[in-house]
Amino acid sequence: MVQGVADYRAEGIMLAGAGRAILLQLANPAIGRGVAAHSTFTQRPVYRLKGTLTYVYAITYGNDEQVREVRRRVNRAHVPVRRGADESSAGYNAFDPALQLWVAATLYDTALTIIEKIHGPLDDETADAMYQDYARIGTALQLPPGMWPKDRAAFRHYWEEQVSALRAEEEGVRVGRGLLFPRRTALWYRAIMPPARFLTAGLLPAQLRQDFGLEWSDRHQRRYDRSWRVIAVAYPRLPRGIRHWFKDYCLAELEKDLRRNRQPSRHQGISA
Repeated sequence: MVQGVADYRAEGIMLAGAGRAILLQLANPAIGRGVAAHSTFTQRPVYRLKGTLTYVYAITYGNDEQVREVRRRVNRAHVPVRRGADESSAGYNAFDPALQLWVAATLYDTALTIIEKIHGPLDDETADAMYQDYARIGTALQLPPGMWPKDRAAFRHYWEEQVSALRAEEEGVRVGRGLLFPRRTALWYRAIMPPARFLTAGLLPAQLRQDFGLEWSDRHQRRYDRSWRVIAVAYPRLPRGIRHWFKDYCLAELEKDLRRNRQPSRHQGISA
């Protein structure tokens, strides 16, 4: 029986994989360089995470106006994120389809990893539907549909090839550690980071744990495995309203922004 594939992305437990997806992205040298040069991730991590997830939620659940708005926001943010290759840098371009493919791939693989830790392996029909659903994350921007691997087997080949070659460079490591070990953020954010950091480390490939300076041992692994066993029992028992709260919040905030934008300029305190 096919489960509600789209509903997986509404689950708050997906936030447990946010650190993994971000560090995998930063480990791509071009993305690491671009984020280090242009992003406010380390100064405003919650804002940036909300922006990313609002895009994902709108592409999945939003109406045409909401989709257009999040695409506009992402494209506008990407405009300055470019630099040509020179003697000091290989360059980067946020509109590069190959980089957008990698970002979408990290979101898909992380979502699948979290889902299977909670629900176990998906049946083929559900897994195929989820895979095709996630293609929209990239193709809603500049990723040509033909660049998304044609099926899950092709994706696995692409993924393993990419991960085996990933080595985080200095810029990506600096941003990643700034997110994992925040100094100038809200107290509540710093308070939740130790368990978030622990889950992130456990979800990462071993070589990237090392690149980002994350300690790991057999003792950590045993604790990590126990943690997921507890989460897998407890999380599905939470009321749907709690599990989907962040998705509902992000889409409500997006709709508020759109309503404000629809108002005549005099109502927004903007002179004509």
